[in-house]
Amino acid sequence: MQGWRAGDPLPAPRPPQGNYVPAVRVGDLLFLSGAGPALPEGGWVLGKVGPGGLDLAEAQAAARLTGLQLLAAMQAELGELGRVERVVKLFGMVNCAPGFDLTPRVIDGCSDVLVEVLGDRGRGARSAVGMAELPIGIAVEIEAVVKIRT
Repeated sequence: MQGWRAGDPLPAPRPPQGNYVPAVRVGDLLFLSGAGPALPEGGWVLGKVGPGGLDLAEAQAAARLTGLQLLAAMQAELGELGRVERVVKLFGMVNCAPGFDLTPRVIDGCSDVLVEVLGDRGRGARSAVGMAELPIGIAVEIEAVVKIRT
């Protein structure tokens, strides 16, 4: 999946991993639940990022996979990505080993794929933070708020 390019089909969105929905529309905003780095063959990219764990390039690839999941959720909810006016906000969480502080560079993997697919509409405000743990040990989790054409 790391070889995915704009124009290729998006992966199927993964179903929720708990008692929530993947997306909620409120007016012209679409709130996307946190997504993780789903591998095309099944499973997830797991592990801590930093010393003794995933390196920066592996973490960026995991964030890219997560961005593809967010795009797949948008497409599933909206029917087509042409209805996306712009990404308003990304909130990226990185499962960090102690001392790892390059979280913005990790989340660039997600931002990059959103811009590849949506152009400037894919560039929004963003936070990138390190976490001690993420669900089931995934390397990254990212949520989004998107403005849509109603």
